[in-house]
Amino acid sequence: MAFSERKMPGICWGFLFVILFAHSCHGFYLPGSYMHTYSTTDSIFAKVNSLTSIETELPFSYYSLPFCKPLVGIKKSAENLGELLMGDQIDNSPYRFQMNVNESLYLCTTNPLNEHEVKLLKQRTRDLYQVNMILDNLPVMRIAKQNGINIQWTGFPVGYTPPNSNDDYIINHLKFKVLVHEYEGSGVEIIGTGEEGMGVISESDKKKASGFEIVGFEVVPCSVKYDPEVMTKLHMYDNISSVNCPLELDKSQIIREQERISFTYEVEFVKSDIRWPSRWDAYLKMEGARVHWFSILNSLMVITFLAGIVFVIFLRTVRRDLTRYEELDKEAQAQMNEELSGWKLVVGDVFREPECSKLLCVMIGDGVQITGMSAVTIVFAAFGFMSPASRGMLLTGMIVLYLFLGIAAGYVAVRLWRTLKGTSEGWRSVSWSVACFFPGIVFVILTVLNFILWSSKSTGAIPISLYFVLLSLWFCISVPLTLMGGFLGTRAEAIQYPVRTNQIPREIPARKYPSWLLVLGAGTLPFGTLFIELFFILSSIWLGRFYYVFGFLLIVLLLLTIVCAEVSVVLTYMHLCVEDWQWWWKAFFASGSVALYVFLYSINYLVFDLKSLSGPVSAILYLGYSMIMAIAIMLSTGTIGFITSFYFVHYLFSSVKID
Repeated sequence: MAFSERKMPGICWGFLFVILFAHSCHGFYLPGSYMHTYSTTDSIFAKVNSLTSIETELPFSYYSLPFCKPLVGIKKSAENLGELLMGDQIDNSPYRFQMNVNESLYLCTTNPLNEHEVKLLKQRTRDLYQVNMILDNLPVMRIAKQNGINIQWTGFPVGYTPPNSNDDYIINHLKFKVLVHEYEGSGVEIIGTGEEGMGVISESDKKKASGFEIVGFEVVPCSVKYDPEVMTKLHMYDNISSVNCPLELDKSQIIREQERISFTYEVEFVKSDIRWPSRWDAYLKMEGARVHWFSILNSLMVITFLAGIVFVIFLRTVRRDLTRYEELDKEAQAQMNEELSGWKLVVGDVFREPECSKLLCVMIGDGVQITGMSAVTIVFAAFGFMSPASRGMLLTGMIVLYLFLGIAAGYVAVRLWRTLKGTSEGWRSVSWSVACFFPGIVFVILTVLNFILWSSKSTGAIPISLYFVLLSLWFCISVPLTLMGGFLGTRAEAIQYPVRTNQIPREIPARKYPSWLLVLGAGTLPFGTLFIELFFILSSIWLGRFYYVFGFLLIVLLLLTIVCAEVSVVLTYMHLCVEDWQWWWKAFFASGSVALYVFLYSINYLVFDLKSLSGPVSAILYLGYSMIMAIAIMLSTGTIGFITSFYFVHYLFSSVKID
C-alpha cells in the first residue's frame, strides 16, 4: 500500500497535465499518420508496394518487371511485422512530384525486351496484376465510369488485353492528379499513430507547419507508343509535351520482343476543400450499410428466440422443479427420485471427468487467448486506433496481444485441469500443450503454404529471418507467459463441485438418433449471425477492398457471443434432460461447430464469388488461410459455449439438496 500511496500523487499530476493539455487544443485527431505539410516546389517521391492480383493472390515485387528504377537505387522501406506477413514490400520509386508544379516528365526507356521479360509482362497483364503506388501514405486511386456510375479502385493495371485479341499492351504513361489542401497552422493538435510514428503539432509550430497537405492521389493510366530513337536522347525528369490517352491500338505500346518501352508521367495539383483528417474518407466509403443493419437485425431475432427458450428453461422448468423438489421431506424426495426422469437423475454423474480431458483444457485455454485477442483488437479498431494509414498495424497488434494473453490461456487451462483432476499434477504438460497447440497448427499450415509461395518467387513468402523472429516470439514470450499463467492457475482455488460423483457411471439411455447431429445443427444459429459480415470480411481480404466498418463488426461479435452462450446452454440442458451426462464436449462443439459452416461458406465463396481466382496454387493458399480462420473460430466460439454451460450446470446442481 505504501507503494501505491507514493505513486498516486504522480498519477494525479499526470492526469491533470493531460486534461490541461487537451483543454489548450483547438482540435484533436487520433487515427492516421503524422501530418506532413509541404511548401511550393518541395520534392515528394512516390513509393511502390507489391504487385497484387485478385486472380492469383500471389504478390510480386514491383521491380520484378522491367520498370524504371530510381537514380539512387532501390531502397526498401522499414516494414512492421504485419506488413511482412501480408506480403507487402514497399520500395522507393523514380516518380517525383514538386508541390504545386504541374509538369509532364520523361522517366526512362528500357532495353529491347527479351523473351523472358515479354513472357513475364504478358503473364502479369493477363493475371490482372495491379501496381500499388503510395504518395504521402495515400494509395493511388483510379476512378472509372460504368453505366454512369463512378467506380473507384486502388492501384492501376500493369497492362491490358483488348477483347478478342492475343496482343497485350503495357501501361507506360500515368496522368496523376494530386489533391492538396492549404494548411495555415490553425492550432490543431495532431497525434499520429501511423508508420511515421508519434508526433504533435502545437501552437508554437504554427508557422513551421503552414503549407500544403496532400489529401488525395488519383491516376489515369494510359498506353502510349513513343519513338524510342527520340526518347533515348532525353534524360530522367526532362520535360515533355502533355499526352492524351490514345484510343487507337496502333498508337498504344504493345508488349513483344525487341520492343523498347518509354515510361513517362504527368502531374496536376488541384486545390481541395478536403481536410487532412478526412482524406481517407474516399477510400473508406461504407458500402452496403443497409446490409450490415439487416445482418444485425437478423442476429437480434435469433438472440430473442433463443433468449425466450433460455427464459423458459430457467424461470419455468428449472425453478418449478427445484421448488417442488425442495419442498418435499427426505422420504418424499427418495420416493420422488424413483419416479423422476431427466436432469435430476444424473446428479451423481454430471461432473464426472470427460474423455480426453487434457485436450479439452488445452482447447479452452487457446480459445480464451484467441477470444481475448479478437475482442481487444476489434474494440481498438472500432474506436479508430487501427488506422488504415498504418499498414500491417492490425495484424501486428493481434500478434502482440496473442503473445501476452498467453498468461490468461495458461491460467484458465490449468485451473480447469485442477478442477477436473482434483490435483495440480501435470500442470506443466498442460501449459506447454496450450502454448504449442494452436500456434503449432498455424505454423505447420503456414510452412506448407510458404513452400508454395517460395516456389512461385512471390513476395508473400515469409523470409527465413522472419521465421526465426516468429519462433523467438513464440518460445521467448508466449511459452514463458503461458507457463507463468499455468503456475498462477495452480495457486488459484479449484472450482468446487456442488455434488459428489458416484463411483459407478450411470448408463445413458439409447437414442433414436445420434447426439452429434443435434450438436452440428446447433452451429447454424451462430453462423446465421455471422455469415453476412463474413462476406464483407472475405471480400476485403481476397478482393483487395478496405474493411473499416469495425463498429458493425464489434456489434456482430457481441451478438455472436450471446448466441453461442445461449445455444450451448439450451443444448446442454436438452442432453441432461435425456439423462446424457456426457455434456462437456457437446457444450464445446454446440457453439464451436459454427466453424464447420464458416469453412463450407469459404469454399462456397471460392467457387461462386472468386471465379477470377485461377490455378491450383491460389486455391491451396485460399483454403489454407481459410482453415486457419475456421480453427480459430472453433476454439473461440467453443470456449464461449463451454464456459457458459459449465457455470449453468454448476448453478443448476448447486440448487439441489443432496444428502
